[in-house]
Order: sequence, then C-alpha cells, then structure tokens
Amino acid sequence: MSKPQQHARTGPQPPQPPEPSHAERVRTLLATKPVGTLATLSGRHPGYPFGSLMPYAPDGEGRPVFLISNMAMHTQNLKRDGRASLFVEQASADGDPLGAARATLVGNVAAVDPAEVRELYLAKHANSRYWVDFSDFGFFRLQPIDVYYVGGFGVMGWVTAEDYQAALPDPLANAAAGILQHMNADHADAMIELARRHAGIAADEAAMTSVDRLGFTLRLKTAEGMKGTRINFLREVKTAGETRAVLVEMVRADHP
Repeated sequence: MSKPQQHARTGPQPPQPPEPSHAERVRTLLATKPVGTLATLSGRHPGYPFGSLMPYAPDGEGRPVFLISNMAMHTQNLKRDGRASLFVEQASADGDPLGAARATLVGNVAAVDPAEVRELYLAKHANSRYWVDFSDFGFFRLQPIDVYYVGGFGVMGWVTAEDYQAALPDPLANAAAGILQHMNADHADAMIELARRHAGIAADEAAMTSVDRLGFTLRLKTAEGMKGTRINFLREVKTAGETRAVLVEMVRADHP
C-alpha cells in the first residue's frame, strides 16, 4: 500500500509514541475472544478452503486449542491435511467492522494430549464439560507458522510465529470492552476535547475503538471526513481503575 505524500520536514522527526507491538496485540485479541473461524482444506472439493465456526482456547504460548468431534467436516478435513488458518476478530466499538482489529493465524493442526490442554480449555468453555468425555470428541491444537494482523484502517503487518509466542496479552485485555463501552456511552465530549488537545484534530463526534496499557485510539468525525488517531496515556496503566484515573487526569488538565 503506497503512503500518502507529505511535505518534507526541515527539523528533526518527532518521536513515535510507544505502543504495543503487533505480536502483543494479536496475543491480546486471542486471549479475549472465545470463538473464531477455522479454515481447513476441503476433502470434498480439493484445494478449496472450508470455513467453520470454531470455539478455541489459547495455551500458554498462544496456540489455539480446539475440542472437536470426529463427525465434524472440519475434523475430517484436518485428518486428511492439517494445514489450516484461524481468523479472529474484535467486536466493532463504533459500528464499523473495518475499523476493528483482526488476525489470521496460519499453521498446522494436530491432535494433542487431553491431559495437557483439558483444564485450560474448560476454563474458557465451561459448557464443554457436558461432552468433553464423549468418545468421538478430541483435542486439537494449531501450531502457528505465521500470523497476519490488521489493527484497523492503515494498520497491518505480518508477525513471526516466534514473536507471537514470545509476546504476552495486554494487562487491560479483560477490562478493555468495559472501558470502551463506558467511554463511548458517557464521555463523548471528553474524547472530543482529548483529540483536540493531544492530536490537534477538531472533531464533531468521537468513539474510542481500542485501549491498552499505553494509550487508546479514537475514530473521529470531522469536517474533512472520518479520521483516526492514537493518544498515549501520561503513564502506563495495568487496571481499569488506573485507566480511569489517568483519563480523568488528562481531561482535567485540558480544563484548568
């Protein structure tokens, strides 16, 4: 994708605000979403991908674990050819699915010892206890060989399997959805002011589309059209309470 032309700068380039790596963002996405789309290679129509709704649970290295029936078409496909991919997407915070994060893990799926993954899977999918011991069900795991990440408009790139497995989910992973819901429902005016002060963008409407330990992203409706921007926190946060405190501090600083 070609980059838009920009005027040359005569001074030093401004420092790039720190933000989580693509690898960390994918680990966070996989840790928070319980279901993805598994694409296997069709046995009925060789060479064609076959998509299936697939609950999963990531293990300690982020490898997705599946509990699947031998009767399922995707299981039959995997037993013929273990090459597959898992697509996982974040729920849209502002109604635009193209602005939401998503990732595709490409790799090989093979059966795994139930003793190794049973409890971590059931911790995420408690209802599976009703059929986990059925004789026709078994555990499988995807070993990634490559990962592709899209973080919204203009944010995308490949992540090596090694970087993905070495990364950790963001500490706000489980709190992020609640933070977004609260900010978008109750604090639109504050986000408009934060965009003006910290990003230099005058907006009529604002929606927070993601948040992590280092900052957040906003989708803004302006006179020139829709724009996106990232704003970093004053300091790193690890909990929802710390996030609320630093946002309040930033808003109050904008309104002395």
